[in-house]
Amino acid sequence: MDTATATRIEQFRKMAEANPSDELAHFSLGKALMDGGNLPEASKSFQRVIALNPNIGKVYQLLAQAQLQLGLRDLAIETLKTGARTAHTRGDLMPKNEMLRMLKEMGIDMPELTAAQSAQVAGEGEVLCSRCGMVKRKQASPPFSNAQGKLIFEKVCADCWREWIGMGTKVINELRLPLSDPQAQKVFDQQMFEFLNLK
Repeated sequence: MDTATATRIEQFRKMAEANPSDELAHFSLGKALMDGGNLPEASKSFQRVIALNPNIGKVYQLLAQAQLQLGLRDLAIETLKTGARTAHTRGDLMPKNEMLRMLKEMGIDMPELTAAQSAQVAGEGEVLCSRCGMVKRKQASPPFSNAQGKLIFEKVCADCWREWIGMGTKVINELRLPLSDPQAQKVFDQQMFEFLNLK
């Protein structure tokens, strides 16, 4: 395990221990543990996130990946089914599609979630949102003047961007990110892109 991953694990472990009900800390710890190859501990962190907030589609996807690597196929299938339904209800398109793909590779279809939807076309002042998967009102202008801002403007609806503003504040506070530090900015951007389904 490289030093950067070990440092991240230690940082997130401290946060999770300091505030056991902090879902973001447990989620970040789980991802860092997974990156470091500690799949049993990563699974425990992801299960803790689900216990705190069962509505985060992405966490089911990561938990199932860890379970599959640990050889727990049946458990992974159940996790993926629950996760796909959760993501479908929440409109989290990317984790849902990824979990349906993983299930399909194991010979399992969930037709009720893959039924063809009528093609949605964004009209004037609208956008087909990458996060909620719906055609909704566009933001008034790009949130940043760089390429990243342009991408968010073209792919994310005003409602989901407003939701991220609240979550972004939480990310900065809970991960204690000094945004003047390029490394901290990188962590923040990564969290933002995952939240907005822009990866």
